[in-house]
Amino acid sequence: MRIESAGDTIVAIGTAGTGALDWRSIFMTTTRLDVIDRSIEKTHVWLNDLSEELATEDSHHAYRVLRAFLHALRDHLSVNEAAALAAQLPIFVRGVFYEGWDPSRTPDHTRDLDSFLQRIADEARLAGETEASFAAAAASRVLARHISPGEAGSVLRVLPGHLREFLSTQDAGTDG
Repeated sequence: MRIESAGDTIVAIGTAGTGALDWRSIFMTTTRLDVIDRSIEKTHVWLNDLSEELATEDSHHAYRVLRAFLHALRDHLSVNEAAALAAQLPIFVRGVFYEGWDPSRTPDHTRDLDSFLQRIADEARLAGETEASFAAAAASRVLARHISPGEAGSVLRVLPGHLREFLSTQDAGTDG
């Protein structure tokens, strides 16, 4: 079979004859695009939820916070736990989660909460640890709302005590 294009039409020439297909109908009904569209929608829901938690209309700020929080959290997880968490993230959020990851350097065992928060402050371009604490709490609540309770519990169980305590305290105020 040979495929030729003529303007908006794709022509398939093969042993069974020639048939003209409208390329727009082929690509618009492809499930792969539906998956991408759903992921974009879900990503916007996550960012809108985080913007609301942060009391901001700045979606770029919400994106930076989500990215910084996911990276800091990811680096405290084992490779297996990071993969289990990532499986529950929308495709685009999953890409952000894995961006720049070096699994050979995980899990990171930061000795104190301040170092974790400073990392978030630096990556998200926040004013300092106080703003990072507020941002991490907001991102933690959003994450907890969008993943299964079992996965949320699994993530908390593998974190160092200081992070588990901080994130558990933040999630306790949510309604699920």
